[in-house]
Amino acid sequence: MKVYSSKDMKRFNHLLGEIEAVYHEMALKFGQSDSVMNILYTICDYGESCPLQEICRRSGISKQTINSGLRKLETEGIVYLEQAGARGKNVCLTEKGKALAEDTAIRVIEAENGILASWSKEDVEKYLELTECFLVAIKEKAKEIDRGSL
Repeated sequence: MKVYSSKDMKRFNHLLGEIEAVYHEMALKFGQSDSVMNILYTICDYGESCPLQEICRRSGISKQTINSGLRKLETEGIVYLEQAGARGKNVCLTEKGKALAEDTAIRVIEAENGILASWSKEDVEKYLELTECFLVAIKEKAKEIDRGSL
């Protein structure tokens, strides 16, 4: 069988998968779905409210999945939607939502902050720089795929 991924790409994919699995496990420990945790996380990362479009963009989750998660959170009194301009909506945490976020997404964010704080400033900068370089390059490759060539 032909091997398509380089050794480094296999390691990269393995690490990404393992990281995603850890986030999934944390969501389960909190009794939340991955999509609900992503919504709460994105709102907390942004502030106490966040444009719906920004939640979709930052989470990488489909609009349909985000909307399903939002309906669940609205029904539970965790979030409410607020009109923002002619076509936009902001997703806002209720008091109950702020309490849930404190017990879930904010704990995750604090853990992440603690990890990065334990690294040297140079290591953090290099990690972020390389991650951004990979993102920019893969976005360019994605455009080329749309045009039918690499």
